[in-house]
Formats: sequence, C-alpha cells, structure tokens
Amino acid sequence: MAHSSNLIADDIEQYLERHANKSMLRFITCGSVDDGKSTLIGRLLYESKLVFEDQLTALEADSRKVGTQGEGLDFALLVDGLAAEREQGITIDVAYRYFSTERRKFVVADTPGHEQYTRNMVTGASTADLAVILVDARKGVLTQTRRHSYLVSLLGIRHVVLAVNKLDLMNYSQQVFDEIAAAYATFAAEIGLTDVVPIPLSAYIGDNLTERSANTPWYTGPTLIEHLETVEITDDPHQAPFRLPVQWVNRPDLDFRGFSGQIVSGSVRPGDRLRVLPSAKESTVARIVTMDGDLDEAVAGQSVTITLADEIDISRGDVLAAADALPGVADQFEAHLVWMGEHEMLPERPYLCQIGTMTVQARITKPKHKVNVNTLEQTATNTLALNEIGVCNISFDRPVPFDPYADNRDTGGFILIDRLTNTTVGAGMIAHSLRRSDNIHWQAVDVDGPARQALNGHRPQVLWFTGLSGSGKSTIANELERRLHALGCHTYLLDGDNVRHGLNRDLGFTEADRVENIRRVTEVARLMADAGLIVLASFISPFRAEREAARELIGPDQFCEVFVDTPITVAEQRDPKGLYKKARRGELANFTGIDSPYEPPEDPDVRLDTTTLTPQAAADRILAELRRTGVVA
Repeated sequence: MAHSSNLIADDIEQYLERHANKSMLRFITCGSVDDGKSTLIGRLLYESKLVFEDQLTALEADSRKVGTQGEGLDFALLVDGLAAEREQGITIDVAYRYFSTERRKFVVADTPGHEQYTRNMVTGASTADLAVILVDARKGVLTQTRRHSYLVSLLGIRHVVLAVNKLDLMNYSQQVFDEIAAAYATFAAEIGLTDVVPIPLSAYIGDNLTERSANTPWYTGPTLIEHLETVEITDDPHQAPFRLPVQWVNRPDLDFRGFSGQIVSGSVRPGDRLRVLPSAKESTVARIVTMDGDLDEAVAGQSVTITLADEIDISRGDVLAAADALPGVADQFEAHLVWMGEHEMLPERPYLCQIGTMTVQARITKPKHKVNVNTLEQTATNTLALNEIGVCNISFDRPVPFDPYADNRDTGGFILIDRLTNTTVGAGMIAHSLRRSDNIHWQAVDVDGPARQALNGHRPQVLWFTGLSGSGKSTIANELERRLHALGCHTYLLDGDNVRHGLNRDLGFTEADRVENIRRVTEVARLMADAGLIVLASFISPFRAEREAARELIGPDQFCEVFVDTPITVAEQRDPKGLYKKARRGELANFTGIDSPYEPPEDPDVRLDTTTLTPQAAADRILAELRRTGVVA
C-alpha cells in the first residue's frame, strides 16, 4: 500500500519519482442511502495506511459517540465531515479523498445517496473516470441505484463497478449476489453501460476490498483495489484533438503576449498549426511557456502559456484548437439537462451559461421531453423541476466552440447559473448543434439605426413601465405618448392587454407563460428601437430576470426602467378592471400580487409614487428624464 514501500526508507527520491509518475484514476462512489459508500472509502483509507494516529484516536472517540457500528470503528466518519452527516449517518455534501497504492494514485468522490442531493452527485461525477455503484445486498437494485446509474451513463462514465455490499448480512450468499448482478446487468444494458464488474463486498469487515475473502470462496474475480489498480481507461484525453480554452491573456510587458489555460485534450508542440475559435484565425505555436521553462511538448492536464507566431486578437473564452481537427462553432444546441435549481426551469428565461472558460447568456426553449430514470420512459413536459433530467434545445447569445459531450466532456459540458442569485441551477451535456443555427445568418443592411435616428430627430429609447395591475402604468404611458407626439417624436405604445389580443394571444399567466410574454415583447421593442422610435412598453413584467434581460438585449443606453410604485392596497382599491375581486374569489389564478409574486425593481431609472403624483405630473417627471439624458431636445 501507500506507505509500505521499502523505498521510503532506502531511497526517498526514487520513491517520490516513482510516485509522481503513477497513473491517476478518479472515481466516485454512489448508490442509495445507507448502502455503505462512506464506509467503503473510509476502509480504503484505513487499509491504505493513510489514517494518522491522531485521526485514528479521533475516529475511535467519534465511533463511540456517534458511530453506527457498536463498539467497532465506524469508518464512514473518516469521510462524513459535516455535523449533519454524522448525526444522521448519511452523506450530504461531496467529499473528495486522496489515496494511493504501489501501482496507482486515486481521487475518490463520495457522493450523496438522497434524491434531493442528486445535484451534488452530478458534481462529483463530472470529472470521474469510473463509478463504484453500491447496492445493499439486503435490498437489491433500488430507484436511486437506477437514477445514479443513468446519470453515470449520461455523464460519460463508461467503467462501472457494481459493489454488492453488506453481503455478510446475507450469509455471503452466492445466489443473492448472482441475482443482484443479473438484475443490474439488464438495466445497465438498456442505458448503454457495457463495462460492469460486479464484486461481492463487506466494506465494514473488509471482504474483497483489498484482499480476497475466505467468506466468498465461490468468487474468482478481482478484489476492488485490484480492479481499481488495473482497469484501463479507454478515453485517453491525450489521444483526442488538441483543445485549450483560453483562461487568461498573459501580457506582463510589451514584448510578451501569451495565452494561458489548461489543455483539456490532445497535445501540442512548437510549430503546430492552431486555429482560434470562434474567430477562425490561424497561426503556428511559437513557444510553450511554463514557470519551469519552455516545453517541447505539452499534453492534456497541463497548464501552460502558448505564444503564437502571428498577432491575433484572442480573448478569455476563446479556444485554441488543432487546425486539422476542429471543434464545431454554433449558438443553438440539443442537450441533456440535469436541473439543479430549487425553482423549476422556465423556458425562455435568460440564464448565464459557463462553457469552458466562456460565459454567455442562454435560453432554454420548451423541453423536448424528460426522462423517467426508473422506466427510461420519455414523457412530454413544459419545464423541469429539481433533479429532473430532460432533453432540451438551448440557445446562446453568440456562437461558441464546442465538441459533443460524448467526444469531449470539457468542451461539451456546461452549467447554467441564475443571473440574480449566482447559484448553479443546471448541468448540461451537448449532443449536437441544431442545423438551423448553421443556416441562419445576419443580413447586413444599408439603412441602419443611426440613419433612422438622424431622420427622426431624436434618439431611440425603450421606456419600460413596470408595476402592479391598477398602478396606473397604461394611463401614465398614454399621457406621456400624447406629449411626445405633440413634440414631433416618433413613438409607439406597447400595452400588455393589447399585445395579448394578437402577438401573445396563445399565452396564459403561468410563470413560464409570463416569461415568454416578456421575451416576445422585448424582441418587438428592440426592433422598434432599431427603427428609431421611442417605445413605451407598459407591462406588469413581474420578474427582475426578464426586465434585466430586456435591458441587456436592447442596450442600457436605450433602456429606461420606470417603476410605477403603487402599494397593493391602493391598487386593489382602484381595481379599474375588477381583476382583484375576481382573484380574491379564486376566479383568476396566478394573479400578480395575490397568488403570484411581483419582484419590484431594486434600482429603477425612474420611480413614480402614484399615491402622491397625478398622471400628468408623472409624465412630466419622465419627460424631464428624457431631456436630461438627451433622448429628446
């Protein structure tokens, strides 16, 4: 094991050199709750002699205090570090541990078994080469076993160990082991897992963990550690085409300009021809620079700085790729998506997307289907809830370099981030680009925005009125448009009710429908602003995310958020359309302010308190703002 080599005492330098050159295997343990994942890893650490004396003393004390093994050592406590994990005897967070043997180094991720922590399991599996899927011999293959197996397949892990644990509690029955192995093999074949090695175990006792157990004389396969030491990982990133997502443009002085990042696949040498994507410009490698000097070759996993023979405009997020084996470049994809957000996914809501070292804005169109991991049935859906898995079309706001996830996990995987809370809400795996993204191009025109602005005699602007129903948005917008028209300004009023008679007549008032309603209106307002108009958009638009997306799409210089601030008690007293009364009687579902939330602007450009301002005074306030910012003279 790790500390049993005679070289440690005889020749430490030779030992360290041999240790540095060992191959590395990253694997995860997963399965249902209380299948023994943490105990398995704890026992591996113990058997690898990587538990120091003070840790062992603490383990003995903790085992007596919160252990689950009576007077024996509870090896799970070596891994379960959170207080809540120790109290409940479960894994919540992803715990990473390192150990080594004479033949190999290992990084293992202990992932949670509870369905509610599926997102944590996805995190641990994203970099793994192999999965150890544990099954309690008393319970057999469970729902969470199938869920984790499906995720393992989806995340591109092709090597699986089926660890049938706690076989000691079933008297080491070969029949029990064979039945579980056969049941799992049937399911594994359905999801494309072909390299499955079943091993009978007792993680607590140590049966077949590091040494062959006399309790299972009928088993002739490898021990767990033997298999982990010898399994050949077929997906060698060194053999794949060269890819380096640029993380940093290294410019310490005027004489040096390099592009730094980690090589995610392939290898590179000075003189190799590279293409920069998405710009498609080419050059040759001049130098491969590191802190320890220049290299003759760099391979996957190394972090380097590459200098090119030609001056090319390259930024963070660009990808350096082998010119003769290029990734694709597109802005629309079909992808598998694992939803990790507490709130359900809303089609067309803008999210931030991290792919490689690039951050873009992304929108998910209506999901094609979601997958029932128990039956593998595909069912139609309009959204995805926490821990659900689906196939969706996704659109980015710009073209990005990519490889299908099946070919390259680093350039084919992405995460989605909530724009307001900055929390990760989804993990995606690109299947392929959509053909329509390759066939649609932006058509250049001769009469552009500045030309229309000069003709109109004023700057284009989108005035976005937001507030509760009955706050007075439409009244104020109508009064303002009347005054702008009298000044000779070219205007158009987009009113929430009017738009729903035509453009958005197919939409209801669910959260998803409200998101799509504002998305369409934003696109129309942007086109009208491009035509040189002053657009007055009067919509409740209850969600900050959509209002911020409208500002970004239209442009902050052409967008003015007007918050018509009216307390709900006042708006309900006015109730010009009788909608609040219907909502209170339960006749209107999803009514903003009653049973659907309104997120007021945190920093509006103009705030109007309609409890003190008349519509005329409010219009005066906005007109003064337009003059101050130079929209109108």
